Amino acid sequence: KKKKKNFRSLVLGVFSSMASESLKERLIKSISVCQQELNTLCTELRVEPFQVRGSPQDLLFEYEISLLQEEMLPSLEELNQFRQHVATLRETKASRRAEFVSIKRQIILCMEELDHTPDTSFERDVVCEDEDAFCLSLENIATLQKLLRQLEMQKLQNEAVCEALRTQIRELWDRLQIPEEEREAVATIMSGSKAKVRKALQLEVDRLEERKMQNLKKLIEATRVELAQHWDQCFYSQEQRQAFAPFHTEEYTENLLQLHDAEIVRLRNYYEAHRELFEDVRKWEESWRLFLEFERKASDPNRFTNRGGNLLKEEKQRAKLQKTLPKLEEELKAQIELWEQEHSKTFLVNGQKFMEYVAEQWEMRRLERERDRQERQLKYKKQTETEMLCGSAQTPRKRRGMAPKTQSKAHK
Repeated sequence: KKKKKNFRSLVLGVFSSMASESLKERLIKSISVCQQELNTLCTELRVEPFQVRGSPQDLLFEYEISLLQEEMLPSLEELNQFRQHVATLRETKASRRAEFVSIKRQIILCMEELDHTPDTSFERDVVCEDEDAFCLSLENIATLQKLLRQLEMQKLQNEAVCEALRTQIRELWDRLQIPEEEREAVATIMSGSKAKVRKALQLEVDRLEERKMQNLKKLIEATRVELAQHWDQCFYSQEQRQAFAPFHTEEYTENLLQLHDAEIVRLRNYYEAHRELFEDVRKWEESWRLFLEFERKASDPNRFTNRGGNLLKEEKQRAKLQKTLPKLEEELKAQIELWEQEHSKTFLVNGQKFMEYVAEQWEMRRLERERDRQERQLKYKKQTETEMLCGSAQTPRKRRGMAPKTQSKAHK
């Protein structure tokens, strides 16, 4: 009660300080008027008069209390909103903590992979401090994500470097013809990308490079064999091969080996860029060689000694190739024309356009067949003349051995 009394006094004091005397008088007068009207209504309605407890000042005080309560105490809706807000904050905290724990785990794994020691205060806070002590602000979470991205980028770069070193090691192994047991000795570093693995790979590359320098002549000769294979694969003409002058140099140096290596890389890229066309051309060439082989066998006079039905089988294959070759040539022609339009340059096979090359092969076949035919005719002619000469020389000897004919027999 004492507290209530003090609070009442405080409110009256506030009201007294805020409201003017005229306002108080008007309110008290308004209350009196309302009381009179209420009494009149009770009389007219024949009901008991309404007894107002307290003076007008008390009524005014209660009115002010109700206004203050409406402003100071929250409503049920506001309380529900507050509860929802608190629940949302709890969920946000749990989500950020889970994200922090996940990112921290990935950061630690990346650091172990890279052999990286935390060297900033933020990194030490993340890795070394207690998880509950980390501030889960949006700024810290963003910084955490940025750190993880940087470490993952370093990891990817490290993996790329390690894979490049392994490729270099394998090439040096093949070039130096390293035996299998020596390769197995370093098999442990041929996988993974940790910092210590990268260092070991670099040491192996350095060792092989030093060994390579001691075998330059042998390596360059082996590289020239490989280079010739790439020339064949790309259908290089003799003029194109002669254009690579280092191929004919006999001064074996590291620079010469590098020139050969660079030419091989260029040819590999050239072949990969046009692999489909080269494979189709190779397919045509194989079919063409097979066709010529069947024709050669068909013109062989000893082919009838064949047993087991191979003669009939080869004849069917030759007839089939004779039909499919022109079709394959037309398909290649369309592909090459499209390729030349896209690349704005000519596609060459053995130094000439493919269709010119094909036409030249057919013409060479025609000339060869014509030459074979003329040779057979000449051989037949010589054989016939020889037989005629031999026959005319033997006829008189036969007549000398015969008895002389009588006149009657001659007449008959």
